Amino acid sequence: MWRVWLLFDPRRALVALFIFLFVLALLIHFILLSTDRFNWIEGPHHGAVTTMQAAPK
Repeated sequence: MWRVWLLFDPRRALVALFIFLFVLALLIHFILLSTDRFNWIEGPHHGAVTTMQAAPK
């Protein structure tokens, strides 16, 4: 395993890894915020409930 770090600079590789993981986390959170079920900021958006009444006979 130590030979891998001879090919890559550890500081640059770890910084790139942390940036990638941070962007991935932001992307996942924004995708979840765009859904109705997992939007914890605004809450669920339910449409107006309409009831149908039968016509009198």
